[in-house]
Amino acid sequence: MKFVSYKEGKATRLALLVHDIVIDLEHAYHAAKDSVRFTLNSAESDMVRFLQMGEAAMEDARLIEQWFTSNRDTVQIGKKLSEVTLVSPIPRPSSMRDGYAFKQHVEAARRNRGVEMIPEFYEIPIFYFTNHQAVFGPGAIPVRELHLGKLDFELECAIVIGKEGRDISAQDADDYIAGYMVMNDWSARELQMQEMKLNLGPAKGKDFATSLGPWMVTRDELASRRIETPNGETYDLEMTAFVNGTKVSEGNVKDMTWTFAQIIERASYGVTLYPGDVIGSGTCGTGCFLELNGSKVYDPAWWLANGDVVECSISMLGTLANTVELTRP
Repeated sequence: MKFVSYKEGKATRLALLVHDIVIDLEHAYHAAKDSVRFTLNSAESDMVRFLQMGEAAMEDARLIEQWFTSNRDTVQIGKKLSEVTLVSPIPRPSSMRDGYAFKQHVEAARRNRGVEMIPEFYEIPIFYFTNHQAVFGPGAIPVRELHLGKLDFELECAIVIGKEGRDISAQDADDYIAGYMVMNDWSARELQMQEMKLNLGPAKGKDFATSLGPWMVTRDELASRRIETPNGETYDLEMTAFVNGTKVSEGNVKDMTWTFAQIIERASYGVTLYPGDVIGSGTCGTGCFLELNGSKVYDPAWWLANGDVVECSISMLGTLANTVELTRP
């Protein structure tokens, strides 16, 4: 299944995307309840609350998808995808971590700084917490003047945690994943480079925007691309990024050195993960201008400017398109 969140007036609504038709879950539940035997007595319009209701909610969503597919010629429900304004599938994640899982990106970034590959990379799947209250979907990304100091994109894949768990083993961790999304971890590099000299990690260089979307795709939809490994699942999904129509990045989810299962194991050690938590993969190789400029792919250096359009795509997960928009207080 593909889940989207969209704007309806001032409200945000949860829906299924079925053949380019947006099916509001709550509306469809009421339309179908006389002919479908649902597990629950209601449907949620918010993604985090939906995930908190567990597998029963997922099963009801599958029933709605089946009902609509069987009756789409007779039921008057749903809107064309082109008629709605999408937001992040998880508009307000319960938390958001971002990993550092692609060795190619880490190696290139360190080589460009004149330092050797750090051996600790192979010891632990590291991550940091980012601002789960500054999440965007497709569309405009509002930035301020200081953000335009070496403004960068980062092409990533992200997962959504679907059920509560603590001390989760990598062997079991994939069962905790509700779905996958495209992620763009926006980075203001001048701010980031200044503050990271103080050894507390990125803060103002990262906290203004993260893009997720355009939809969340459940694991079952990706089965044809699944690769089983001793450390959990990975997927053969091509990753690309375009800036103003020019391809600048190319990678693959299967190139992650650390699987999402291993990242979940690390993240849940002594800590509870909750439905609606989001975890990013980290940047794929070639997946940002910081790496590309440092490798002299672009000389002079290329950074994002006001009005630039960034399109991050992952096969089977869609294209997340954003436009940089300078705003003033």
